Amino acid sequence: MDIVVKGRKTEVPERFRKHVAEKLKLEKIQKLDGKVISLDVEVSKEPNPRQADRCDRVEITLRSRGPVIRAEAAASDPYAALDLAAEKLDARLRKEHDKRHTRRGARRLTAAEVADHVPGAATLNGNGQAVHEEEPDGVPTKKIGSLEIKGEGPLVVREKTHVASPMTLDQALYEMELVGHDFYLFVDSETKEPSVVYRRHAYDYGVIHLSTDPMVARAHSPAAGGTTGS
Repeated sequence: MDIVVKGRKTEVPERFRKHVAEKLKLEKIQKLDGKVISLDVEVSKEPNPRQADRCDRVEITLRSRGPVIRAEAAASDPYAALDLAAEKLDARLRKEHDKRHTRRGARRLTAAEVADHVPGAATLNGNGQAVHEEEPDGVPTKKIGSLEIKGEGPLVVREKTHVASPMTLDQALYEMELVGHDFYLFVDSETKEPSVVYRRHAYDYGVIHLSTDPMVARAHSPAAGGTTGS
């Protein structure tokens, strides 16, 4: 595998190409991810004099059989930008490497052990079927996470709650690529509203923004119930 270095609206000198090869050591990268297919480095320059301290930008894209990993940084010269981007790439590669090893080392629970380790999990009988608690009216009720389902309700396989720090759309796209999912739920730092980025065809992406309906918010506000007399 070779490192492909290209410039966008700028020339890439041979000296910088050699520095890239020295900085991004393929042996080290392949130790962290043995399924690397390609490694691209793109250099671009911002002509705006107001951004002189961030005029040179370097983006590293690593493609493998797993998720695409990107690392991008900007600085006053391409060498400094490359150093920053290489540090980000190394951190993300190590994170993915640790995740893979954690998954391999985790022992799978048997069906009989699930109820002892997972709160709210259904108890199984000898035939492997879920045993439901009976309500006084004879309708079985089961609890999945915070939901209490009576009878044949919707099937909720998993429930998760995450603490989310507001981030930009670009950050959300990077995080989605890092975890290898086709969508990523985040809180938009500009609107402070929940949003979702998702993968479309090829390298196209889409984004869905949620906003609170003012009519619904007004209906649920304390003032909507009227005033009470004394």
